[in-house]
This record gives sequence, C-alpha cells and structure tokens, in this order.
Amino acid sequence: MLIIDNLSKSFIHTSTNESMQILKDINFTAEEGQFVCIVGPSGCGKTTLLRMIAGLERQDSGHIYLNDKEILSPVTDIGFIFQETTLLPWRTVLRNVEFGLEIGNVPKKQRRQRALEFVELVELKGFEDYYPKQISGGMKRKAALAMSLVVDPKILLMDEPFVALDCQSRSQLQEALLNIWAKTKKTVIFVTHNVEEAVFLADEIICLSTRPAEIYRIMKVDMPRPRDRTSPELNKIRKEILNFIKTRSHWSMPLIRMM
Repeated sequence: MLIIDNLSKSFIHTSTNESMQILKDINFTAEEGQFVCIVGPSGCGKTTLLRMIAGLERQDSGHIYLNDKEILSPVTDIGFIFQETTLLPWRTVLRNVEFGLEIGNVPKKQRRQRALEFVELVELKGFEDYYPKQISGGMKRKAALAMSLVVDPKILLMDEPFVALDCQSRSQLQEALLNIWAKTKKTVIFVTHNVEEAVFLADEIICLSTRPAEIYRIMKVDMPRPRDRTSPELNKIRKEILNFIKTRSHWSMPLIRMM
C-alpha cells in the first residue's frame, strides 16, 4: 500500500525569492494492484507529486509510506516512466531492457532471459536488436515500460507517458498497458492531462485543483474491463471532470469521494 499523508510542497521563485506553494495537504492511498490516475489543470503540481512519491523531490511537510516504510530518498521498489523516453540510444531494445538488471549485478544469463520475457510481454518480440532511432514512438514507450517492469518494482509511476503520440497509437498503448497491468498486478500511479484516458484506464481518479493543488475529488470508476470508451457511464464521469477543470480557478471545499 502507498500512503500519502498530508503532503505539502513550495518552491522559491528564482527572480523574486518569494515562496510559491504548489501542493497543499494532499492525502490519498493506493492499494496494492490498484490503477490510479491523477488529473488536474496544467501546472498544478502533478509531476512534482510523482517526483516526491519516487523520492526524487522532498516535500516541505507530510509523509509518504510504501508498505509502512517512509520514503525519504529514491528506492528500487518504485519505477518511474517520464514524459520523454529514457532509452539509451547506443543500446539495443534488449540491452536497454537489461540495463537495470545489469546495474543490479544480475548474472548475464539470468538478466538476458528475464529481459527477453519482458520484451515479449510488451509485444516487442522481433525488435530485440533494434536501436531506439529505428523504432516508432509507441515502440519506444513499450521498451521504456519493459525497462521499468523488468526490475520488479512494487509501484509504477507514469508521467503522461503517451502525451506525444497520435490518437491511434495512444489508444493501442492504453489497451496494451491494461493487458500488462492485468498480468503483472502492479500498483500504477498514472498522471495525465487526457481525461478520457484517465476514465478508460483507472480504478480511481484523483482530481486536483489549480495551484496550490488540493484534492478536490476522488472518483471511483467501478466498471468492468474491457471498457467501452463511448458508454454513457464513462461519458458521465468524463464530463464531470472536464467541467471541474474548466470552471474552477480555485477550489477550497473539503475532499469529496465519489463511489
């Protein structure tokens, strides 16, 4: 279980030396195996929140716990997929997937076998010997996903991983991600600006207000998969979130949890 306990964060403006609060009193939990999406207005601190969960950024106040252990620095139990793919251009797809295992001193034969398994899991079999410049953007995303999963993290953080892709590739990768998630049972925290994407993917959607971001609403998407993107139930949730993002310049009401 991931527990976010009363998290707040501010930054100092470099030119004015004034403090600007980004996140305020953020509280939520993610159960093991849960798929959680975080949405909110641009610039509200979604990426900063992910970076703090990963231990890459320190909060001003509050605590983050993973299975009762407080996160105070980067930990190997958390995988992070950034907006920009982090594939090493001089390594093939297979050797990129092997990279984390290599750093972890996993024996060569063992890491090669495990990397091959995850290349197949993300549907890149046949492209093991290709370099990043030789494959499409969607395939790079799949390779990055395999890189993160191969080291067996307890939680996978994803920061708008499909943002630069065309609609068809994005839809295909959403479905591929759900298939992989169903097989691996990983806890996923997924940041997106795309509300339709959040509604299609998530068990639970955390809606943040504008800066300083507070949790305005946690919406449970209690619908079986595979989901129909055009269903009235999903459209109702999507419209409610879009209305919140468009009409609230600031929101200070207490958290509302929608079941």
